[in-house]
Amino acid sequence: MTDQTQFLTVLSRDEAEAAFLHALRPAPLGAEPVALADLPGRVLVQDVAAAADAPPFDRATVDGFAVQAADLAQASGAEPVRLRLNPEVIACGTAPALTVTPGTATPIATGGPLPRGADAVVMVEHTDPDGDGIRIHRALAPGAHVAFAGSDIARGQILLRQGTVIGAREVAMLAAVGLDRAPVHRRPRVAVLSTGDELVAPGQPLRPAGIYDSNGPVIAAALRENGCEATHLGAMPDDAAALAAAVHAAFATHDALILSGGTSKGAGDLTTQVIAGLGAPGIVAHGVALKPGKPLCLAVCDGKPVVVLPGFPTSAMFTFHELVAPALRIMAGLPPRAQARVTARLPVRLPSDLGRTEFAMVALTDSAAGLVAHPVGKGSGAVTAFAQADGFVTVPALADHLPAGAEVEVTLFGPAIAPPPLAIIGSHCIGLDAVVGRLTARGLVPRILATGSHGGLAALRRRECDLAPIHLLDPASGRYNAPFLAEGMRLIPGWRRMQGIVHRRDDPRFAGRDLQEALAAVLADPAAIMVNRNQGSGTRVLTDRLLAGARPAGYWNQPASHNAVAAAVAQGRADWGMAIRPVADALGLGFLPVADEHYDFAAWADPRDAGVLAAFEQALADSAGALRALGFTPAAADARGSA
Repeated sequence: MTDQTQFLTVLSRDEAEAAFLHALRPAPLGAEPVALADLPGRVLVQDVAAAADAPPFDRATVDGFAVQAADLAQASGAEPVRLRLNPEVIACGTAPALTVTPGTATPIATGGPLPRGADAVVMVEHTDPDGDGIRIHRALAPGAHVAFAGSDIARGQILLRQGTVIGAREVAMLAAVGLDRAPVHRRPRVAVLSTGDELVAPGQPLRPAGIYDSNGPVIAAALRENGCEATHLGAMPDDAAALAAAVHAAFATHDALILSGGTSKGAGDLTTQVIAGLGAPGIVAHGVALKPGKPLCLAVCDGKPVVVLPGFPTSAMFTFHELVAPALRIMAGLPPRAQARVTARLPVRLPSDLGRTEFAMVALTDSAAGLVAHPVGKGSGAVTAFAQADGFVTVPALADHLPAGAEVEVTLFGPAIAPPPLAIIGSHCIGLDAVVGRLTARGLVPRILATGSHGGLAALRRRECDLAPIHLLDPASGRYNAPFLAEGMRLIPGWRRMQGIVHRRDDPRFAGRDLQEALAAVLADPAAIMVNRNQGSGTRVLTDRLLAGARPAGYWNQPASHNAVAAAVAQGRADWGMAIRPVADALGLGFLPVADEHYDFAAWADPRDAGVLAAFEQALADSAGALRALGFTPAAADARGSA
């Protein structure tokens, strides 16, 4: 049996951060001149003074005539003043040759340099031609319609201050005074390397038991967002010699090194062994009391940060942003990242582990009482949770839960939050994607959270969503969905879909048998493994009714989607489960029909936004063809009425 290494002493979040920063003592890496085109996002290393005036000369701000204002002191509509035109026209880029003397005017275009003697520009709209001259109908003050040299930027003034993060506006200011480059902090060069025998590069065929390397690309993107130059070196197998060679080569040519995977206790813990020999002081934290993120390894080797992030995507990103990015931003000369926070209410109890600070991702919806924070955690291996979440809630290490109804502070992933125009919480179906696609094409992007039919109805009762997709059969009446509505709710008919038992076509326990025969066969076979659905889903209710109290092997395997059930059967991890026909067909599985379900949408009769709800109903009606193509039967608008 291979020995398993253990974490070093598990540190608290604050202890790990303090140890890392004490060993690293991060500081900017130095200055380099960078051309205008490459300046956005860079940080000025010193004050920049204007090398020229802007504008560099007195110039006209309108099309008209350069004049001496004193000539027009008595001009009016009743008594216009006539001025003789000088024999030149001043355009942009044309240097004046003639002086404007009393009683004369020179034609000038917007941006043209003001000629000697002139102190104002009269707009062409306020003049009339008069032979070799013009008549002017109103008086002007000196300086009218003139931008004087240096009035915007004066030579020698401080144009931009040290520490400024350069954007398009700052580039414009530099260019306006003739600067084609500026001194900025050098960006840290960071190598990114994923580790694991299971990793496959995106774009390549996925082999059995393989997973695509999402950590490498997302870490590289996060590094660029935090002022670094990231080099993604791809994924390395768990081969000690090859990994050591790749790590030493990357360490020698970069300012920092970030790896992911291989930090947990176990035989595959190669990365920590490799980095232990890179330089002093070496590993300063291996194991941090965070959830997600306990396997994090922080090291400083000869003044360079070397980090091994956990292999699971959620763990990797939380630990990167929480403990690694702040140090890299200092090295890049960037200020600390501004974090926007909002207060919201938790609709459900949020459990946590004592002794570990937990970051729980949440999605926000609006309610009459304010923002609601719905937990969207799918485990540290989930990638999509980041796309669904607006931010996260921090659960202190000394708390084992946050209670339902608690007011919590949500740290946003972005600078601000705009609650979605339409919140849909409940059962998910691939048919819903077709309807939502039509909505988003019209500029209405809804928030969709899959909680199951019962979870959706509970959220709707609390008015935390606008629609609750449901498919619940009332055994007493034999009716779908309507009996479960609270007073004041109505039902929007959706579509019919066939639920059934999915199985591999070559499974002899199903060949030639009807539903009851096949069910009896798998329940009698202890080697037959089922895959169930999550509690609260309509499919789980249907499955439990079919099982009539039986608890076969695999019963407590409870994924949250039809696709996950079908995938488990197709890949041989389970032998049967309940799913809808379209997902079975997509994976070439056998299918035994169980129930022709009604998948409908519960809503309040007095919705939060009647216009948005009407847009959804129109999108639903317009999706009839797409729903049929997916294998569903759209419900007629009046087929079952409303409740």
